[in-house]
Amino acid sequence: MSSVLYDAQGPRAKRRNILYTVVFSAAALALLWWVFSTLNDKGQLEWVLWKPFFTGTEAWSTYIWPGLKNTLEAAAISMVIALPLGAVFGIARLSDHVWIRVPAAIVVEFFRAIPVLVLMIFGLALFAEYTDVSSDDRPLYAVVTGLVLYNASVLAEIVRAGILSLPRGQSEAAQAIGLRKNQVMRLILLPQAVTAMLPAIVSQLVVIVKDTALGGAVLTFSELLSSANTMSGYYGANVIASFTVVAVIYIGINFSLTSFASWLEGRLRRGKKSTGAVVGADAVAELAAPGEHEDVQKTT
Repeated sequence: MSSVLYDAQGPRAKRRNILYTVVFSAAALALLWWVFSTLNDKGQLEWVLWKPFFTGTEAWSTYIWPGLKNTLEAAAISMVIALPLGAVFGIARLSDHVWIRVPAAIVVEFFRAIPVLVLMIFGLALFAEYTDVSSDDRPLYAVVTGLVLYNASVLAEIVRAGILSLPRGQSEAAQAIGLRKNQVMRLILLPQAVTAMLPAIVSQLVVIVKDTALGGAVLTFSELLSSANTMSGYYGANVIASFTVVAVIYIGINFSLTSFASWLEGRLRRGKKSTGAVVGADAVAELAAPGEHEDVQKTT
């Protein structure tokens, strides 16, 4: 049975795909066995190295939980600031006014071109030299500053691309019924663009969570990864065990973000399909420009 997107497989193609599947599965199993046997030969699978994570709470309360708390705190603050800031700059880049569009484009392109680690180091020096922030809080402030500046510029491009991806007829139809430009953006374009932008926005939020580790590597920020590094030395150099636990935690956090985004995207799409409300003449008159209220009412 053929489809619009592809032709149905014939007997030879089916046999070839089955062969590829068997070969790939065998190669994957061989690789897993090699990793397992190598770790076992090096003594990395001994129970004494994994015991701290399954018996007692010292490893979790002393290392993992404080590091996870700092990671989530830095990521949450960065998300809360970067999302609206990116939306503002993304919309500003679409402005008809040159004095708004050009400065916004310069800011976005400037911070998007600088590595986030450089922004963090710059933020640390800035807070140490020109502010009264304590030395204990400076790493957090520097990490948040770098994450916000870089990711807000990336999110601005995501917002701009999402709005530009909509058909021009959407804005033209809205302007034809008398909506002002800010009303077209706020009531017509942004609500529709959110669904299209959501996967890219969530991908950038995942990047924010992972990039907090840069602060631990350079700025002595006690996040999850740096805590695992310290913990591995305390518990007898169980590096593989410590970083495996941390990797599982990172996977759980990022998988939760993507799962929530998928649920929210499906809900938004279902909500748009289920809306069948008809906008009446009175509602159009209220949304129209002040000088056009009477014209709209007369035509009805």
